[in-house]
Amino acid sequence: MLSRVFGFSRRPFESLSEQEILALAISSEEDDGRIYRAYADGLAESFPQSAKVFEEMAEEEDGHRDSLIELFRKRFGERIPLIRREHVKGYYERKPDWLVRPLGIEHVRSQAEAMERQAYLFYVEAAKRTTDASTRKLLNDLAIAEQGHETLAQRLEQKHVPGDVKDEEAAAEQRQFILTYVQPGLAGLMDGSVSTLAPIFAAAFATHDTWQTFLVGLAASIGAGISMGFTEVASDDGKLSGRGSPIKRGITTGVMTSAGGLGHALPYLIPHFWTATAVAAVVVFFELWAIAFVQNRYMQTPFLRAAFQVVLGGALVFAAGVLIGNA
Repeated sequence: MLSRVFGFSRRPFESLSEQEILALAISSEEDDGRIYRAYADGLAESFPQSAKVFEEMAEEEDGHRDSLIELFRKRFGERIPLIRREHVKGYYERKPDWLVRPLGIEHVRSQAEAMERQAYLFYVEAAKRTTDASTRKLLNDLAIAEQGHETLAQRLEQKHVPGDVKDEEAAAEQRQFILTYVQPGLAGLMDGSVSTLAPIFAAAFATHDTWQTFLVGLAASIGAGISMGFTEVASDDGKLSGRGSPIKRGITTGVMTSAGGLGHALPYLIPHFWTATAVAAVVVFFELWAIAFVQNRYMQTPFLRAAFQVVLGGALVFAAGVLIGNA
């Protein structure tokens, strides 16, 4: 276990023979081709045109692999050693983000650029370690090809993803982000910020004890977060509504609900009652402003209308808490 963590079982790149360098290049090209196809599969449903870009990039990697295999056979025969990225110390690793669904189109594009840049650096270093002229030439050619893949990707995007299609894909990704994160997070923040006002301020004015008020706020916030999170997960699996992973939505809702309540519970760690209450009131103001801002920014709700709705609701709940606490 320790050898894996600290890399003791990995070979230094400098220790690889030319045969092993070629074998590593072959497995890397094969892996990259499979990764591009995984990206294409992940994008096919939501971004079919961009998926075609990665299909063609995978075919390009297949061509590189075939050239390397042909050279290997000429020099070393049919048996290719099994050596992969994870066997070499300091060699770049790929995080399996191609397994995540849904895939973000901009994230995938940036990852593809990083892959091509890393492959270019590998071929440059590999070429330096070879003495055979044909091997050095192929590795240098592949380095140039990898360096030119950014231009290739741009050409493929122009072919498959013209401006209007790219705009449509960007709009679809934005909608998915709103459905999966913004809406659940906004619902959680509203529930946590508004619904906990009554119990927290009722406890504050009933006891004038800041520590007891904090405990009430902590319990209300965490309890509401757990409840809202599980409700979001159970209410919609996302398959028909297209709202995305219920786990992601549930975590987002739960965390934002707890955060909304804790915002005005934490000031009651201040031992002086009126100071704590004043700070809590200021926090509530900023919480309600943040809710109105998110509604305006992502939900296209006019800011004044959003602010009026949120402030009115918050004021009514706050007043209820104060009246009950002073009863």
